[in-house]
Amino acid sequence: MTETLSAAQARRIALAAQGFTRARPKGVSSRHVHRAMERLGVLQIDSVNVFARSHYMPLFSRLGAYEPALLDRVFLSRTTHYVEYLAHEATFIPIEDWPLWQFRMDDFRRRWSGDESWMSQNARTLTWVQDELRDRGPLRPVDLREDAPRERGTWWDWDDVKLALEHLWRTGDVAISGRKGFERTYALAEHVIPADVRARTIPRSDAIRELVRRAARSSGVATQSDLADYYRIRDRAAVSQAIADLSDAGELLPVRVRGWERGGRPLPAWRHRDSVLPRALGSAALLTPFDPVVWFRDRALRTFDLDYRIEIYVPAEKRRYGYYSLPVLVGDRIVARVDLKADRSTSTLQVQSAWWEPQARPEDAEPIARELALAAAWQRLEHVSVSGWGDASDAIHGALHALGGDVRRHVHARETDG
Repeated sequence: MTETLSAAQARRIALAAQGFTRARPKGVSSRHVHRAMERLGVLQIDSVNVFARSHYMPLFSRLGAYEPALLDRVFLSRTTHYVEYLAHEATFIPIEDWPLWQFRMDDFRRRWSGDESWMSQNARTLTWVQDELRDRGPLRPVDLREDAPRERGTWWDWDDVKLALEHLWRTGDVAISGRKGFERTYALAEHVIPADVRARTIPRSDAIRELVRRAARSSGVATQSDLADYYRIRDRAAVSQAIADLSDAGELLPVRVRGWERGGRPLPAWRHRDSVLPRALGSAALLTPFDPVVWFRDRALRTFDLDYRIEIYVPAEKRRYGYYSLPVLVGDRIVARVDLKADRSTSTLQVQSAWWEPQARPEDAEPIARELALAAAWQRLEHVSVSGWGDASDAIHGALHALGGDVRRHVHARETDG
């Protein structure tokens, strides 16, 4: 029989699968980071650094305040267990998973193999870049540019050397060997990926089945679109077959979730057999826009009634919520969104705007305030300042003040627009 879940039960299952039922440790070690990655599967990388870069945020959301240098040691050291690839967008993945992505690397290679493709027309540059990496070892693009062929590319205004590195990374010939600041260092894949890992061959159908299995485990309960989006698998026929295979094996269980509908009809959904349904969730968490909980807009709307789109590329005067608003989770509800900025010059966490979501309750202000205070401490900021922009600003300011910390008021430019 198909199990029927309420929307609240589905939310709790999804959050439990993402690690939000675990108590935050008093001290965060590399063991906690690896355990969180087992649940996440991937950690999306993003360059926006208004508050904290996105890949630092999911660990804070789940583990609480930790030393950011720990993430750097775990993910960026030469002895790392992880490597970067396009497993959603640019993400950290376990290095042993490199063969799982051969089908995507092959797809890129086929897409760019025509006579009119950039790779075909720039074969000399590609060969030169690979020869340089072979002779000189890991290099940043700036290390190559001075000696590069003089032709210039036009894609994103990057030069041909940068384009070559990016193409070779996508096809798996080159891997990211680390970062200096936020700038990538590239190397031949054979210099980064262990030989025994590179020697493994995983057929396309097996790789997609394994990724769908992992997506289901990380999602708890999900539709086919949810499972396909987790690792951005566009081959829907292969995803459908993987779901059928995993259902036949008893790993995915068909469920119906009340309210998960399209055109008045229930959406088919599946629950991973190892998923758990907690009675309640009491924690609060700030979520990055690139957290798996909210990164797929359809799922965020269906599961949390959150119509979420970041406004980085929206002109300032047209933003509704702010440049980089973060959803705020309290229990199993997303109750608010806050636009944060770390003002290092004044050691202040600025809450540039704060807005309630429809499912908010008056008592939610206190856990939000506690999480903001923790976020400030995590980023080593001494003060918190709240603007008056947003219908949650006054309540959050009051809750912060009640905590007894140094909370201030500031005026955000958007407040003066009426």
